[in-house]
Amino acid sequence: MSIRVMLVDDQVLLRTGFRMVLAAQPDMEVVAEAGDGAEAIENLRGTAVDVVLMDVRMPRLDGVEATRRICAEPDPPKVLILTTFDLDEYAFSGLKAGASGFMLKDVPPSELLTAIRAVHSGDAVVAPSTTRRLLDRFSAMLPSGKENAAANGALERLTGREREVMLLVAQGLSNGEIAARLVLSEATVKTHVGRILTKLGLRDRVQVVVLAYESGLVRAGGGAF
Repeated sequence: MSIRVMLVDDQVLLRTGFRMVLAAQPDMEVVAEAGDGAEAIENLRGTAVDVVLMDVRMPRLDGVEATRRICAEPDPPKVLILTTFDLDEYAFSGLKAGASGFMLKDVPPSELLTAIRAVHSGDAVVAPSTTRRLLDRFSAMLPSGKENAAANGALERLTGREREVMLLVAQGLSNGEIAARLVLSEATVKTHVGRILTKLGLRDRVQVVVLAYESGLVRAGGGAF
């Protein structure tokens, strides 16, 4: 089965370029396009989509709010946010809204294709350096007070080892890198990650990253408390 992709961007030329790249892949097809978030939501009512490539700044309904509404639906498609260096704050908001990852618009085609396949398979696309830059620049967007306390309370459900694994996930390490760092098998790390997601009621590694920063487990700047 091909990965069914929807392109959401108010720039027709960009959509055309993305469509040409995806059309050349044997495992992908563009099944819908939209010029803004409202049109994307409308199109999803009548079209089966696996992955949405979502721009952030668009007329009528921006990509962040569209992502929030799409991800609130039962069995929603995966959303991959497309951003630029000037719109990092939108990318972070998009992740909190439920997106499975974000990519820069000028990403090489091969990386975009890899990202689409990754989110379709259930992984999250979070580049460590980009994630840290986002959180460094926009740490003021992170909640405090009651929300922070709630996040810390959730972490109390984790074992010491699970907290270690969560910290490394939040720093952008892969399962293989975490295994090497903690001298564990990759299968064991995968098990720990699965337990972390279950205990904290999180969807994927993106949400692990967000919660780690919200709770203060990781500081903006990449360090740990």
